[in-house]
Amino acid sequence: MTLLEDEYERRQTSGLLKRLKQAGFEEEKTLEEFDFSFNPQIPVKKIKQLANCAYLEKKENIFLLGPVGVGKTHIAQALGHIACRMGYDALFTKAADMYRYLHGGRADNSWERRIKQYTAVGLLILDDFGLKPLTQLQSDDFYEIINARYMKKSTIFTGNRTIEDWHGLFPDPVIANSAMDRIAHNAHQII
Repeated sequence: MTLLEDEYERRQTSGLLKRLKQAGFEEEKTLEEFDFSFNPQIPVKKIKQLANCAYLEKKENIFLLGPVGVGKTHIAQALGHIACRMGYDALFTKAADMYRYLHGGRADNSWERRIKQYTAVGLLILDDFGLKPLTQLQSDDFYEIINARYMKKSTIFTGNRTIEDWHGLFPDPVIANSAMDRIAHNAHQII
């Protein structure tokens, strides 16, 4: 029996390490190491509730919004780390990096394969969304991803702007309304 337990443990550890590597986190961040005391306005209870990953089962999104330096990226990566520990696959990316990567896919005809990386993953973590307005191509790519993930997969967004300001980032108000409707539906907002 010990041999089977050892093999099971080895496979679990191997799977976790593979998921963490594929997630592309900037650093290994956990909730256990986050200093909640540095900002008493952070809703600790809400964040710890999200750590149970029920939002992934319900296909809900999370918005972590606020000024620079309050820990949005740390919390997003920590929630992603927990998801990986619970067996989910995750992908962390800066929004600007995602747009550059997809743009390159148009040049070499790999756009469909590249976009599938963002639509297929169980948890997409899109960091620094909305730092600047979207171009028409970026807006189209974002909508393609969000539409494919809607009610099927969860996404965590971090950003410095309020949700109300996001509409103005899109060049086309129709796409803005449609995208915002999909990402804000049943979403958790932490400011």
